[in-house]
Formats: sequence, structure tokens, C-alpha cells
Amino acid sequence: MTTPDPSGPVDAGVPEASDAPRVPPRPRLRRLVRVGIAVTSSFVVAVLVVTIGSLTWLRLEYTGSPAESARSRGRDALWLGHAWVDGRKGAVDVAALAERLRGTGVRDLYVHAGPLAHDGSLDPARYPEARRMVDALHAALPGTRVQAWLGDVVGPGRLDLRDGARRDRVVASAGQAVEAGFDGVHFDLEPMPDGDRDYLDVLTRARALTHARGKVLSVAAHQIEPAGNLVALARTAGVQRTKWWSPGYFGEVASRVDQVAVMAYDTWMPTRGLFGGYVVRQTRLALDRTPPDVDLLIGLPFFHDDTVGHHEDAERVATAARAVRLGLSAEPDRRAFGVALYVDFAATDEDWAAYRSEWVR
Repeated sequence: MTTPDPSGPVDAGVPEASDAPRVPPRPRLRRLVRVGIAVTSSFVVAVLVVTIGSLTWLRLEYTGSPAESARSRGRDALWLGHAWVDGRKGAVDVAALAERLRGTGVRDLYVHAGPLAHDGSLDPARYPEARRMVDALHAALPGTRVQAWLGDVVGPGRLDLRDGARRDRVVASAGQAVEAGFDGVHFDLEPMPDGDRDYLDVLTRARALTHARGKVLSVAAHQIEPAGNLVALARTAGVQRTKWWSPGYFGEVASRVDQVAVMAYDTWMPTRGLFGGYVVRQTRLALDRTPPDVDLLIGLPFFHDDTVGHHEDAERVATAARAVRLGLSAEPDRRAFGVALYVDFAATDEDWAAYRSEWVR
């Protein structure tokens, strides 16, 4: 037997490293790309499934027949433009409006008397004809309440309600409007973040002020999130202000006023069926969170913009009115309920006819 040479390889059957066949490295980059595509595709599919499911659910909300009793209770409202208090409207216009509203359910008129200044104050020069016009409307439309519609853009650099002095001036402006002859105050402050406690402070004090003088307080309210936790998810994504309020916050606002009007338009819905389902959902959510002694009004689109957020062919008065009736059918005996018509200067004869036939009849 031959003795192995200690200077040679330990195992002559194993090739030298330089002789070993090269194994190409695994394509890690391509593998990561494939995984990324798979994850992204799964996410897109999941979003599509949720979206399609949500849209289908909304469309199904707009089905069935509304209760015949789900119609006007004589507590409807109409937003009126600034021309009614700055001298552009006169006796002829008052007579025409009275004729237009005769036989409808409109009881409240929200007359634009602002806007508020960013410091919360209200310039009397904005409504020089307020008292004369209020008296004329009372004479032409007995029993109608004429409220001062006061609004502004809310946020840093605008009307910042975190400033206590500005909140004080907003409340003082409500008192100023009442002194000018209005029957109440209608706040429209946008965009109001969900959960804003400073706004609740303003409403609490403004209601005490208006009630002390025998007047009413109302608000234009944001839409309610149509599905759970949308507002919280938006906050997680860094979006602090959305078009929605959570149901709980909506209820807190509603409990601090005499009347709450949900701005159920500019919904982004592309078809009449989806818009109708969305309004049904808004009506039911608002009914669930509005105290029974507070007037709940659902806004109807008496205007005809065609934008990304408002599709004119979808957001029709007839569709919205039928949707409100479907939503109200769950509580057909509720008395403190109506619709709010936005806005007089953009309304057409077709809008008024649809309101009368679908809601007032």
C-alpha cells in the first residue's frame, strides 16, 4: 500500500476550488421585484373588492319604496344669497319669493349676512337692509323665521377658533345679528375638523345667548362618515380635515343647537344611484345621532356645478328627495325633520318642481 504524500491533497477526489463549477448567484433583485408586484397586486385587488363592495352597498341603499308618510313636515329651509340684505333685492323680489314658497314646507330662511372677518367680528356694513328685509319677509310669509347665515373659512391664518378672543367675537357676532332683527343665527364654518372642542364651546355659548333673547341657533353640518373609522384612518394618514365628521361628533354638535342641516351634496358620487344611496345613508346616520327635539334637515342640491366633487347629472333634486324619504321611512313619525334647499340664486324651475313632487306632495 502506498503511503499518501503529506504535502498532497488530503482527498484527491475533491477538486481544487479553482476547478469547482461556478453556481450563479440567485437573482435576489428579480425575486424582490416579483414579491413587490405580488404584494401591490394583492393590495390593489383588496382595495377594488372593498370599493366595489361599498359602491354596491350604497347602490342597494337606494332601492325599495319610501313610506307615503315620509314627506314634508313643514320644517324645511332655504338658503338665500347676500343680495337680500345689501340692497339689491326689493319688494318685487319679496313678492316673487312668497309666491314661490306658497304651499311648500319652507319655514326657515338662512339669509347670508356675513361672512365673518377672520378675527370673528361681523361688519354691520355687510347687511344694511337687514331689518327692512326681515320685516318684509315676515309680512309676506307669516310664520317664517329669518336667520342670519354667518360663515367663514376655518383654520390657521383664517378664522382660527383656537384663539379664545376670536371665539368671543364669533359669539358676539351672533348677538349682533339678533339685535339687527334676525330670528336666529345659522353658522356655516368650514372646514371644521372632527372633534373640534373650540367649535363646541362657540355653539354652547351662542345657544345660551340666542335662547336668552327668544331666538334660535342652527348650523350647516359636515357629512357623517358613511363607514366606520374613516375619519380616524384619515388622521392616521396625516389628513386632519375631511368632509366628514364621526357620528359621535355630529351628535355633540346637534345637541348644542336647535336645528342642524346636513350638507348632503358635493358627495363625489358619479351616478344617480350611488348619490341616492349616499343620501339615504346620511339621512339614517343623522337620524340616529340627532336628539328628537332638534330639527334635522338634509340638504338638497339646488345648484348645478359640474366638478370632481359635484356631478350635476348625478346630484339631482328628485334623486336626493326620494333618498331622504327612503332614509326617513325608518322613522316616518318623526316630526322634527325637513330638507334644506341650497341655494336660491342657482335654483331652476325644474329643481322647485322636483322638490314639490318628490317631497312636498
